Amino acid sequence: MPNLQPFRNYDEKDVINLFAFSGSLPATKGTLVKVQAGWKATDEMSMLGDVGASFGNTVSQRYGVAAKVAASTTGETPLGILLMDVRETDENGELLKFNPRKAAEMQAVLSGQAVPIVTRGTFLYNGVGGTPSAGGTAYAGAAGTITASSAGSAVAIGTFLGAKDANDNVLVKINL
Repeated sequence: MPNLQPFRNYDEKDVINLFAFSGSLPATKGTLVKVQAGWKATDEMSMLGDVGASFGNTVSQRYGVAAKVAASTTGETPLGILLMDVRETDENGELLKFNPRKAAEMQAVLSGQAVPIVTRGTFLYNGVGGTPSAGGTAYAGAAGTITASSAGSAVAIGTFLGAKDANDNVLVKINL
């Protein structure tokens, strides 16, 4: 399972905040994503429904973005990587839609909300498949992961800046 570690070096101009994640949850930060439903200026918002309870004379609608991304697979060129988790509940099973402060503390967004996607930068990444080496090419793997294997129609997404450490972390430079 991909996971971005706290060491990150990227520019905010390389972050896209126009897409919501579409797929099985939770999605972890570091997942490579592709465009599933494109963005349109005339249709950028969507109604997600009420927050889970309807009462007379009240409005409790949730809004989200219409454009969607999904985890990329081998052979597909990704748009970028998720900078935040996408989840509905916290570690205790409590719904995050009722506690936005907790979601922010967890560095998570709810499904339907825009998730930040970065297209270029240097990241400490955990969960790389294969055996990366310094200067080796990083490829888009299955289920939104990064791999060192160029098997099949793998798409190059960046460069490894070292080998895995004792904690299975590797420094990777992404350029999509």
